[in-house]
Amino acid sequence: MPADPAALRLALAEEVTAANPALDSGWRDAVAAVPRELFLGTAAFRPTGTGWEPVYRAEVGEDEWLRMVYSDQTWVTQVEEKDAADVTGPVAGSPTSSATLPSLVVRTAQVAELRPGQKVLEVGTGTGYSTAVLCHRLGAGNVVSIEYDAVLAASAAAHLSEAGCAPTLAVGDGLQGCKKHADYDAIIATCSVRSIPHSWFWQLNDGGSITTTICGWMLAAGMIRLVLDDEGTAHGRFTGDTITYMLARPHERPPSPSFFRLEGDSRRTRLDPGLLEEWAGRFVAQLAAPSAELMTTSSGIILRDVATGSQAWTEPDGEGWTVCQHGPLRLWDQVEQALLLWRDAGAPDLTEFGMTATPFEQTVWIGSPKGPNWQLPV
Repeated sequence: MPADPAALRLALAEEVTAANPALDSGWRDAVAAVPRELFLGTAAFRPTGTGWEPVYRAEVGEDEWLRMVYSDQTWVTQVEEKDAADVTGPVAGSPTSSATLPSLVVRTAQVAELRPGQKVLEVGTGTGYSTAVLCHRLGAGNVVSIEYDAVLAASAAAHLSEAGCAPTLAVGDGLQGCKKHADYDAIIATCSVRSIPHSWFWQLNDGGSITTTICGWMLAAGMIRLVLDDEGTAHGRFTGDTITYMLARPHERPPSPSFFRLEGDSRRTRLDPGLLEEWAGRFVAQLAAPSAELMTTSSGIILRDVATGSQAWTEPDGEGWTVCQHGPLRLWDQVEQALLLWRDAGAPDLTEFGMTATPFEQTVWIGSPKGPNWQLPV
């Protein structure tokens, strides 16, 4: 029996709701109504372990394609700015656009507490799927969406038109907001950022909100809704979600050279480096060393600071661990001290973390603003 797109949409909506029972029925209805297949085009990438392999709609057949489309997962549509439909074989590199899994799309909207009648700026149109979901729930006249990549923006505009959606679309750097159509009651981002861009603050109405994921180069992220107060300071607490969007392109790590260990100072660690395998532990490490990236090996972890070239790596040493550090920054010292503060606070998950932010200074803290805290790289 041929796959029925309407039935698959409804099944997806029910799956998303079962995973998030508190989801507003309006977002469930949006998932059930928006034809996701329109936004995936004719091809997508799937991971191969060493790269990305294109999957072509014409080759897998319409039924299999629809079942792929209506699974609750992210489908990468572009790698290193190469569209899946334009390649003839596997490619290597980092994803630069995707059709985000529907549960994350509506989870972000739920966290943002979006309501019909609010004027919303979506940063990152991508394929246009999340934009269509917003239009269904909020009304297209209330949705402005901006996309950095002009080719993606044109494709999304065509998809949205085919789906019968007519939001206000713009092409440009979403980290600068979209001043032409400001001010907004809410800004939501379908990309992660290392810190909140200053333009977002200045394009909000009084009492407006910003919902985004704060991420870094260790790739641990926290989703948060920040609300602007009368003095222009935004406050909020992180959710417990352990999933994220791709980093905004200007916030991505620069290309890394091959790693070679350099001689340095060695000592015993005070903590097990395995703490960095925990989402909150890695998030804390990232706060303490914001320009460092993390690599794991069979014998330990490696930290490399992108800005200074400083290094730290750990190795088993009997029942404990030894760390070797090289360069002007003692990366493990910074990370270890932050992890000790986190542990002393009870090693909480991200729901105990919050953030206080202005365009000029942004602080993430545990418990309260007077608790352990770290500055984001504004």
